[in-house]
Amino acid sequence: MEFRIDSGVLTEAVAWAARVLPARSPVPVLGGLLLEARDGRLRVSGLDYEASARIEVEADTVREGRALVLGRRLLDICKVLPGGRVACGVEGARLSVTGGDARFGLSLLPLDDYPAQPGLPAFRGVVDAAAFAAAVGQVAVAAGRDDSLPVLTGVRLALDGTTMTLAATDRYRYAVRTLEWKPEAEEGSEAAEGIDVVVPARRLTEIARSLSGAGPVRLALDGGSIGFESDGVRTTTRLLDGRLPRHDKLFALGEHAVAVTERAPLVEAVKRVAVVAEGDSPVQLAFTGDAVHLQAGYEDDVASQRLAATLTGAESMTVAFNPGYLLDALGSFTTGAVAFHLLGPGQRALLTDGEGETYRHLLMSVKPLV
Repeated sequence: MEFRIDSGVLTEAVAWAARVLPARSPVPVLGGLLLEARDGRLRVSGLDYEASARIEVEADTVREGRALVLGRRLLDICKVLPGGRVACGVEGARLSVTGGDARFGLSLLPLDDYPAQPGLPAFRGVVDAAAFAAAVGQVAVAAGRDDSLPVLTGVRLALDGTTMTLAATDRYRYAVRTLEWKPEAEEGSEAAEGIDVVVPARRLTEIARSLSGAGPVRLALDGGSIGFESDGVRTTTRLLDGRLPRHDKLFALGEHAVAVTERAPLVEAVKRVAVVAEGDSPVQLAFTGDAVHLQAGYEDDVASQRLAATLTGAESMTVAFNPGYLLDALGSFTTGAVAFHLLGPGQRALLTDGEGETYRHLLMSVKPLV
């Protein structure tokens, strides 16, 4: 195998495929990237037992062939290559990489031991990559981090007609976002209607970010895995077993008060007063008709700030939140204002952008400061 390629193109391709490589693996070949050169194209593939990634880019093929090398070592080399054209080729038991006056040699891994790249599951439709990435970023902040409860570390992806619903919860907060997508089931495959699966949040976030500029992305899905494909790139990841708890009843608040304030000043105020909040100490928000008074800390170490706000449905309302959870929630919105739908102290509170219900973030309030 031998090919010529721009160093920047090679670096981007290797970095994209290397995202799925395991940090540690008892199977050495799973740390490898498969390079395949033929017909003026270079294909770079990586996989572990949970995910796979493949990308194709243009390259001048001098001699067709395949090579398997340690992926992270190849990525380290690509990052320090000089700009311009790079020559890569198999020489005996090594892959040589030459750029300018720099030359590197990488030991080859045994091709016979490398597993076959999984194929894409059934094609279901198309979603805009930028909108999908933004939606995943909003809900993923609420996903759990405790691997002892695997299903809570995932993002629910449900398809109903032309609406896609993404949701995540760690039992203390619950984020839900809906967006439009275009179902287009392949001939002979079942329609996407009623599909409801859980995708690992970390993997889905990485995939969504990497595809954010790709325009329309093909979505493929079956009972065990989900895949995405767009213009020379393809990636898959396994689904999580189980289902997330439903959010419908949690989000139905009934009669409640609504407080609205500007989001950016509130974020800065929460950060400011939270410097005196130790451990699980909350930040208190006391809403009145035209203001919100923030307070944190106890006894001598206290902080407070007043911001403009409006409150309807009650004369006053005081709630308190874990400052980290509150900042995560506020940071996931992109609008200028945020609306708090409040039942009362120690009860659930629903945050919206005040302009619709495409994105909602539920937080459990805690006991206010004494």
